[in-house]
Amino acid sequence: MSRMCEGRVVVVTGAGRGLGRAHALAFAAEGAKVVVNDLGVGLDGTPGPDGPSLHVVEEIRAAGGEAIAHGGDVATSAGAASLVAAALDTYGRLDTLVNNAGFLRDRMLVNLDEDDWDAVVRVHLKGHFLPLKHAAAHWRAEVKAGRTPAARIVNTSSGAGLLGSVGQSNYSAAKAGIVGLTLVAAAELARYGVQVNAIAPAARTRMTERTFADTMTAPDSGFDAMAPENVSPLVVWLGAEQSAGVTGRVFETEGGRITVMEGWRPGPTADKEARWTPEEAGETALKLLGEAEPPGAVYGA
Repeated sequence: MSRMCEGRVVVVTGAGRGLGRAHALAFAAEGAKVVVNDLGVGLDGTPGPDGPSLHVVEEIRAAGGEAIAHGGDVATSAGAASLVAAALDTYGRLDTLVNNAGFLRDRMLVNLDEDDWDAVVRVHLKGHFLPLKHAAAHWRAEVKAGRTPAARIVNTSSGAGLLGSVGQSNYSAAKAGIVGLTLVAAAELARYGVQVNAIAPAARTRMTERTFADTMTAPDSGFDAMAPENVSPLVVWLGAEQSAGVTGRVFETEGGRITVMEGWRPGPTADKEARWTPEEAGETALKLLGEAEPPGAVYGA
């Protein structure tokens, strides 16, 4: 029986630890050749003492798989371009990009410095855009050369981006932006054979162990619902040819649960067919809100 990703070349960013590491190992177990990207930074984005991507490559090779390490900063154009080049130069192709890199600098809004806002938005949102852009440019060139790929991009959003999270305005804004980027990329890149989807995972990582310590603790026995390895099977499927026809979707995944998130859609509506006065607009808004579904729970509230 052939493995799901036999012969495919997969790039995973932020793959030195946590979810990214789990994804890289899962793709390798399904036959993919993996480019393991990690900048080796701490939780706040500052440089760390070692290169964790090398350890993941060693794990993959020890299990009989193929992988290389890439330590570039994917939130720079040069780093993102070199990431795509690493796949092409080493393996001669690129089939799947998993954007996963990120870190936290949590503060309440009134205490959040501009530098902390910029740093988190940069690594999450720009760090998704640039690898996506350079990978898409390669796949467009493939189409122009008469070779239509079965290309896949899996982006990483968050429940914080879908519903908000108290103390994480920078992170929530970036993760919401990733959803918007996913929808636009899915529409623009379909003509090149590229499918683009996003996940909003809940799992135990360096970021969540501190923020949600009570719910992230591993159990002494039984199913470990917060293990990052629980998220990877869906990511592998989305990154494989078997997901043909699935694009522009956001999946929430946690433990043994997978949910298709349906996003914003029109709710109760009123149309006066003329301009409202402020008083009329307010009265109408309150009436519509009374007919609407209540908003989702806000994380951390």
